[in-house]
This record gives sequence, structure tokens and C-alpha cells, in this order.
Amino acid sequence: MTRQKFLTAGHSTHDLGTFAGLLLGHGVTAVADVRSTPFSRFAPRFNRHALERALSARGIKYVFLGAELGARPTDPGCYAGGRVSFARLAASRPFTSGIDRLRRGARTERIAVVCAEGEPLDCHRTVLVSRVLADGGADVEHLHGDGRAEPHAEAMLRLMATFGLADEDLFRTHDERLADALRRQEARIAHPA
Repeated sequence: MTRQKFLTAGHSTHDLGTFAGLLLGHGVTAVADVRSTPFSRFAPRFNRHALERALSARGIKYVFLGAELGARPTDPGCYAGGRVSFARLAASRPFTSGIDRLRRGARTERIAVVCAEGEPLDCHRTVLVSRVLADGGADVEHLHGDGRAEPHAEAMLRLMATFGLADEDLFRTHDERLADALRRQEARIAHPA
């Protein structure tokens, strides 16, 4: 069976044409918006309905999955210590349902998981959603503003390097060091309750 493939992208401060060009340049046919609140005071062109219209005009389908895969869940059970717990969120029924929808959609579409942050490591689309997809056997690449596609494994190595965890360690495996880096990044980016 062929491995499923996903892309991720952050709209950042792009204009709509540049962002759509980035997606089209990588063959994206559908966008899954995973922002909990798909609105921006700073970039209103990326508000949910404006983005949906702009993408549709360029032949890209749009689906909002922020209720399922967003980083600010409404379920209080997804919080621990006053912050979102990515482990609790990933185990929630809405999140697993959202992941299943992505997997079903990837059978017929080339999907980009979209959020706001330009730097993939600063966003739950990479640290949470992509990790779950990759752990489930999917290939994931993160699009950067310059058009470069970074494989998820390389992004994880970059994350480990951020925390000084990239080098081999006598006492901890690669997976243990990666888990440590992911925990540290979660503490930096997880939203408060």
C-alpha cells in the first residue's frame, strides 16, 4: 500500500496570491484549516471565508478542521496545569476523528494542513498533527515561505538541535531525545486554558 502524503503550511504574512502560489506549486488540491479560530486581525485576507473563496477561485478545496484539530480545544479535559496537553488532545475523540478525516481525504486529494505560523516548529500543525500523521505511517513535508519543502524527520532533527538534543547520547535513544524536544516545544507553544 502506498504511504499517504501530507503537506503543512502557515499563511504567515503572505498575500493571498503568494500563499496560493506556494500551495499550487506543490500540487495541493485541498486545504485543511486547523486554526481553532480561523480569523486574523493582522491578516484579514486569511479569515476563514475570505481564504475559502480565494482558494476556491484557484481550484483548491477548503475544509475547516479547527474544531477537531485546533490547538485550543473547548474540552476542559484536554488541559493540564493550565495549558493544553497535546497528549490529551491527541487522545480526544474529536482529534482522532479529524485525523481520520484527513486520512480519508488524502485518498483523493493532495492536502495541505494549514495554520498561521510561518515557522513550522512554532505550530501545533507540526508538533502535534504532523507527528500523529507521521507516527501513523504518513509522509509529511512542511512548506516554508521560500517554497522549500522540509521533510518532517528533518524538522524533528532541527527541533532537537534547538534544545541541544540532536547529538547521540550514551544514555538516551533518538526517540527519547525527540520526545524530550517535543515536550519542551509543547511547553513553549501550547495555549493556556
